[in-house]
Amino acid sequence: MPKRSLIAALAAVAAVAIVVATTQSLFRGRRPAGKFSQRLIVIGFDGLDPVLTGRWIREGRLPNMKRLADKGGLYPLATTPSPESPTAWASFATGVNPGKHNIYDFLVRDAATYLPDLGMVRREPGRFLFDYFPYRRPKAVSIRGGTSFWVTAGRAGVRSTVLTVPVTFPPEEVPNGELLSGLPLPDIRGTMGTFYYFATDLPAAEEGNTEFGGVLTRLAFDHGVARTIVVGPPNPLARARGDATDLTIPIAVRWSRGVASATVEIAGQSLRLEPGVTSRWIDLDFRANVFVRVHGMAQLRLLRADTELRLYVSPINWRPDSPPLPISSPPSFAGDLFERLGYFRTLGWPEATRPLNDGRMDEGAFLDDLYRAFDDRAQVILSQVDSNDWDLLVGVIESTDRVQHMMWRFLDPSHPMYDASLAARYGDAIAAVYRRADQFVGELLEHVDPGTEVMIVSDHGFHSWRKSVNLNTWLVTQGYMVLRGQPAADKKLDDLFDRGTFWDNVDWPHTRAYAMGLGQIYLNLRGREGQGIVNPGADAKQVADEIASKLLAFEDPDDGRRIVRAVYHRDAIYSGGYVENAAELQVGMEDGYRVSWQTALGGAPAGIVHANMQKWSGDHGGFDYLTVPGVLISNRTLTADRQGTASILDIAPTVLKYFGLAVPADIDGKPLY
Repeated sequence: MPKRSLIAALAAVAAVAIVVATTQSLFRGRRPAGKFSQRLIVIGFDGLDPVLTGRWIREGRLPNMKRLADKGGLYPLATTPSPESPTAWASFATGVNPGKHNIYDFLVRDAATYLPDLGMVRREPGRFLFDYFPYRRPKAVSIRGGTSFWVTAGRAGVRSTVLTVPVTFPPEEVPNGELLSGLPLPDIRGTMGTFYYFATDLPAAEEGNTEFGGVLTRLAFDHGVARTIVVGPPNPLARARGDATDLTIPIAVRWSRGVASATVEIAGQSLRLEPGVTSRWIDLDFRANVFVRVHGMAQLRLLRADTELRLYVSPINWRPDSPPLPISSPPSFAGDLFERLGYFRTLGWPEATRPLNDGRMDEGAFLDDLYRAFDDRAQVILSQVDSNDWDLLVGVIESTDRVQHMMWRFLDPSHPMYDASLAARYGDAIAAVYRRADQFVGELLEHVDPGTEVMIVSDHGFHSWRKSVNLNTWLVTQGYMVLRGQPAADKKLDDLFDRGTFWDNVDWPHTRAYAMGLGQIYLNLRGREGQGIVNPGADAKQVADEIASKLLAFEDPDDGRRIVRAVYHRDAIYSGGYVENAAELQVGMEDGYRVSWQTALGGAPAGIVHANMQKWSGDHGGFDYLTVPGVLISNRTLTADRQGTASILDIAPTVLKYFGLAVPADIDGKPLY
């Protein structure tokens, strides 16, 4: 066959393969008729705090949650030793401790290279013939172990609908069920949510990427027009060649100084924007070549238009009907929802916490965005409740968590970022989102039969985060980590994704321990780490005991307060086949103290304890897990012996028992009734 004919044939085959791989069925048949008479709804509100919930129920501010609690009860729900959302929700799904499901933190590290990566998912790139023709799609593989209770129930014939529960991307196949993925479903760049900020008054020195995932661009107008680009996904063809280029889309902004509106031209569409108004969703197609396109969607918001102009573009979400990778099971489910409901956020972290924390968005804009995220999740859940095609429905909304991360400073006058004037305006922000959650519970109850069992669950509670603690710097001062020359430079998420100069100044042959994530301390173990020096066994135990003892004596240099409440040894809190992936120590801090962002990313900046001068002012990760339980509200009373001992590990066996199913022997949790 002539070369030209061969290439044409290969192109045709590749095109057909891509069409076949991405085409979704137009019709999704109903599942078989249910064989169970009982029905159960489990709704998760990420971060719902038991103290605040109890107070506001008593004050009459959460009448629908009170209605449920009066029939059953309101209980604290113990969280996981690493009190982070991925860890806790993984235990919620599987009923096992992290040693059996392998999720300990948002980050994981490669023991051989010490390099961090986002946890939960391993990515496999696509393959291209002649660096041009796609013949294998990219793939995402979950690192989570254990078996979700909806999978076990589905095998027994329970019809399950699972919606935006964290740690469900990539989607697993649910027998007799359907699932829409949640966290860590990324944006189009493969990140947790890269936002875009364009401004005429952005100093040149601030252009570029922020610490936690924003792209900042200065706008320069010439005759009323500023031209720039929106940066999209890494070019898969370039990556296959070992290059590091991104796909982009041009954007033009038309505006005259002093005019309170602007016109944005992007992807062949023209949008006239007014300040403070969020645009409709805009489809964005990033093209690598005629065969390779990545479909996304974004919203725009004009933050300011007067003497200066500031424009915000949301993270680019995957389109539900044409995602780069499947985001639901069956794959057609997300597209079916899109056909019925229209556009909705697919991003696993759908709220704009990063632009607020970076000072690129004010509190009012953040709250407006947060309520949109809440309503997106709520409409998906309610639409599936109304389908009546389920025995078990599980859905999670995360906005309760995000508002507390960003607005806790207004509940705590002692927080260094407390602002009385802002507190007068936004001091009720957290309570208002709790009320929106309560309203959703009321809507849910109106949509189901009175006899339906309902459980409201949260994965953890909250603390005020007034001071940041650089654990790696503390390890340096104590001689457990050794640096060459000056402390390592501050890290950004770009370093993580681009495999930058992490740990660049660490002298590994003389380092015995290092910290990463929210409170995890790893030993530099011989035979496990790439340059490990601590011998397993007695030597490792001695080093771990020393570090734990010194941390418990660690005091705030400003006032002598105790910083660390507890230090947990790995083998005392975890068991199972994945224990070797856990850090040797889990640090649990006192109220007011949290591991610094730089420690979470593996940095060792100057100073050990410093004031938290960021709007991200409330947290749970890195605190002693015994002090940040979540919430359980049920319209059914727990058995007497479980009312003070309920744990998030108990939800899975409780659901299985509710449907009369045997609880697998490897599950750690126990039924609650």
